[in-house]
Amino acid sequence: MRIKFFNSKALAVIALSAIMASCGHDSTAPDFGEWKMAGGNSSGNKYSSLTQIDTTNVQNLQVAWTYHTGDADVKSSSQIQCNSIIVNGVLYGTTPMLSLFALDAASGKQKWVYKPSINTDGGKVMHFILNNNRGVTYWTDGNGDERILYVAGQYLQALDAKTGKIIDSFGVHGRVDMHIGLGDNASDLFVTATTPGTIYKDMFLTGSRVSEGMDAAPGYVRAFDVRTGTVKWIFHTIPQPGEAGYGSWEDKNAWKMTGGVNNWMGMTIDQKRGIAYIPLGSASMDFYGGKRRGDDLYADCLVALDANTGKVLWHFQYIHHDTWDRDPSSAPVLVTLKYNGKMVDAVAQTTKQGYVFVFDRVTGKSLFPIKNVPVDHTTELINEKLSPTQPEPQLPKPFVRQSFTAKDINPYLPDSSRQDLLKQLATYHTGDIFTPQSKEGTIVFPGFDGGAEWGGPAVDPDKGMLYVNASEMAWILKMLDIKQNATGAETYVQAGVRLFQQNCMSCHGADRKGGGNYPSLIGIGKKLNEGSFIDFINNGRRMMPAFRHLPQQEKEAIASYVLGLDKEQKKPFVQHPSARDSFRNVPYNISGYNKFLTKNGLPALAPPWGTLSAIDLNTGQYLWKTTLGQDARFKNVKNTGTENYGGPAITKSGLLFIAATSDGMFRAYNRFTGKLLWQVKLPNAGFATPSIYEIDGKEYVVVACGGGKLGTRSGDSYVAFGLKYQ
Repeated sequence: MRIKFFNSKALAVIALSAIMASCGHDSTAPDFGEWKMAGGNSSGNKYSSLTQIDTTNVQNLQVAWTYHTGDADVKSSSQIQCNSIIVNGVLYGTTPMLSLFALDAASGKQKWVYKPSINTDGGKVMHFILNNNRGVTYWTDGNGDERILYVAGQYLQALDAKTGKIIDSFGVHGRVDMHIGLGDNASDLFVTATTPGTIYKDMFLTGSRVSEGMDAAPGYVRAFDVRTGTVKWIFHTIPQPGEAGYGSWEDKNAWKMTGGVNNWMGMTIDQKRGIAYIPLGSASMDFYGGKRRGDDLYADCLVALDANTGKVLWHFQYIHHDTWDRDPSSAPVLVTLKYNGKMVDAVAQTTKQGYVFVFDRVTGKSLFPIKNVPVDHTTELINEKLSPTQPEPQLPKPFVRQSFTAKDINPYLPDSSRQDLLKQLATYHTGDIFTPQSKEGTIVFPGFDGGAEWGGPAVDPDKGMLYVNASEMAWILKMLDIKQNATGAETYVQAGVRLFQQNCMSCHGADRKGGGNYPSLIGIGKKLNEGSFIDFINNGRRMMPAFRHLPQQEKEAIASYVLGLDKEQKKPFVQHPSARDSFRNVPYNISGYNKFLTKNGLPALAPPWGTLSAIDLNTGQYLWKTTLGQDARFKNVKNTGTENYGGPAITKSGLLFIAATSDGMFRAYNRFTGKLLWQVKLPNAGFATPSIYEIDGKEYVVVACGGGKLGTRSGDSYVAFGLKYQ
């Protein structure tokens, strides 16, 4: 299982402190009656103990208020992924352009709005930030100092929660650059955060979002002083010489060059024990590991850190030498379970593979058997070295399908389409979820965005029931040879083709037509000139990272190719690559993020494409499973499900609320039976997790309706629901 333990004295101290904390009132226990942090509470379980809305009256829900942010951008497919928080009757959330707002949580009336800004390389001031945000963080000293912290662009910012004014004493005039502590090589690389940080005592613990290519910054986890913004400790997610895990990298200089291994999905902290449970993503680049051979610790791991110091207590690696982008996709959940006749404090993690891992919080021991199963590790790629085994939990059983073969082709398609898909499938590598990447094309299943995604599961703290929504879709991973750095002169277009393959092709495709969540670049020259195009790649947008680190002539070369400006570039292009440039120059890149679809865009995979499962974590057995969503393109097919983003929220009174689906519905289920009790059409699809709260004796459920994914129209609203008859 490759679980490793460190610092046994620290474990003993933590265990002793836990015993002491249990004597008398426990001020660190989660409050399930409020929603003061993303995920509901410090357990991250998205559970509310409120009972006013229940299975008998949920049909009487109606819109209580709607708030429009006014800054949706349909052309750029803007989104709202924020799980809003509610503190002292005030709701805090973010807009599509990452303004931060405060509302009266009972009426939806705006109290204040803070609009972040950044200076572009051209000296312009941009009053909008084009990356996604999944929530904000609240902190108070209990004596009147109340703060909201969130990341916009590359800056962690601290605001007065009551006024929305920037707190000048935090960092430099209220902002801390997220590059701090990552090393000199990261100073010009893309770094931001999409998931809110977590408070422990007076520290703000956070991960980051970085590029997924060879230009990725290291994903070190940092703790900032919540008052001053100074760094309290740093955990090197890519171990340096002398640190545990360093030997898992064959290249002993990898820590100087490799990036990624970042906590983009958030973390959960056991406030009583002072242990931070931090999932970490894959190492760069996502799909080729020839320059990061070995198991690559702490990539694709759950790491338990001492939250006071950042020291490792134990870790478990979910994927050895990941080349499928299978990083854990959400923060883990804390829960207490009955195990071998005793109550055990556990931490549970859902994954993109459709697995549920459950560990003892203190020891890291798995509560269910995990086998290292042999997998196909043959590869045709130069210098690649795949792992011969991968960990597979024996319970609970996976909540999504684990293989894609000819028998899984969609039966509801016309015969001609099915035959065409079968012919294509015969040319691809397919089978189970660990089929190696290939030049011919490998079916990635349950998909790059498959299994459990960043919304994460909800868990009943009393009964140990886990509720998880999942997507299933077949994607095609094709590795293409790319041109290496030229040693002589090129035209700007020749250089642009090469640099596009290295930096842009993985998202926008070899044909520049895009795919998945990535737009086509065909005809973009009608919208952007060279200057605005370079501004665009300097600052990034949504899923696209910033490429500010590229030399100016490389940006001009990419622009000349994408915009068709060859006639305007008369001078020759001559490159003098540095050692770091040479390291980043890999022999392959993916052809794009492409789903396996028919010519008219219908799924090659048989439904369901979206599911909702209830799993008893005490036994590893399923209570129920149902489809989630309905694809309108298949009018005569029941229970198709749809791909989905955003998680569920559950109540003590037996309800499960979830939006998430591309059909734009908001639904309530009986969480004990899986029966659908209520649904309503939202103004735009709600790709966000709902929040549940109470004001003056009235219970509300609110969800952000930002759309913008899965082909849906972008929106700008937050909609709150309450009971019709009070």
